Amino acid sequence: MPDYLDTLIRAVEEADSSQLLLKAVQNLAEARLEGAIPTLIATLSYNNPGAAVAAVDGLIKIGEPAVPALLELLDLHNYTARAWTIRALAGIGDPRGLLTLLGAATADFALSVRRAATRGLGMMKWHWFPDDLLEIAQAEAMDALLFVAQEDDEWVVRYSAVVGLQYLADAIAVTYPDWRSQIQSQFEQMAFKDESWAVRARVLMAQQHLQAETVTVKPQTLDERPSPLSSMDWQRIMEGLYGRKDQERLVFAEGDPRRYRELVVAIAENTEE
Repeated sequence: MPDYLDTLIRAVEEADSSQLLLKAVQNLAEARLEGAIPTLIATLSYNNPGAAVAAVDGLIKIGEPAVPALLELLDLHNYTARAWTIRALAGIGDPRGLLTLLGAATADFALSVRRAATRGLGMMKWHWFPDDLLEIAQAEAMDALLFVAQEDDEWVVRYSAVVGLQYLADAIAVTYPDWRSQIQSQFEQMAFKDESWAVRARVLMAQQHLQAETVTVKPQTLDERPSPLSSMDWQRIMEGLYGRKDQERLVFAEGDPRRYRELVVAIAENTEE
C-alpha cells in the first residue's frame, strides 16, 4: 500500500499540465487513504479549480481524519485555500468544523462558500455531540440558518438554507419540537414571499417532507461509530460556542452582522497582494 500511495502522490507532484494534475488528484482522491491528506490539502492552494474540487471530494471521503489538517489550513493567509477548506469541512460534518461553518454561512463574502457552509450546518454529525453541548450547538445552527434564509441576497444561498433547515428539523423533531415549528413558520413565509421561484419550490419540498414526518417521526439513519473527538476537542468547541454567543450579544446590539462582510473582503484582498 505505501508504494501505491507514493505512486499516486508522485503523479500529482510531477503533473505538468492542468489536465494531468486533475487526473492525478482524482486518482489520489479515489484511493481514500489517510496518507493522501497532506497532498490533497496542498492541492487546495493550486490555481486549478478542477483539481481543488477533486481534492475536496477526496477529503470528504476520507472524513474525520482530515479535519485537524483542514482546521490548521484556516489559519493561513490564502483565501482561495480557505474557501475550499470550508467546503470540505461542510461535507465532512465533523463537530470541530461547526464554528467555522457558522461564521462562513453568515458572513463570508463568497456566495459559493456561504452556500456550502449553510448546507453543512444542517448536516452536522449531531449524534456525536454530548447532551450538555447539543442544545447550544443546534440553537446556534438554527439561528444562523434562519438568518441566512431571511437575509441573504443570493437565492442559491437561501436555497441551501432551506436544505439545511430541513435536515435540522429532522434532527430536532423529538428533542425540540418548538424549534421545528419555528422552522415550519419560516418555510410558510418563504413559500409566499421569497422572490426566487427555485427557493419557493425547494420550500414546498421541505414542507411536504416535514408534514409527512409529523405523522410518525422516523429515526435518522446515523453513522453509529462512536465519536472520535477527545475531551479537549469538546472543550474547545464549547468555549467557541459560548464565545460566539457573547459576540452575538454585542453585534446585534450594534446592528446587522452582514456589515462585517466588507471588512472580510478587504482583509482577504490585502492578504493576497
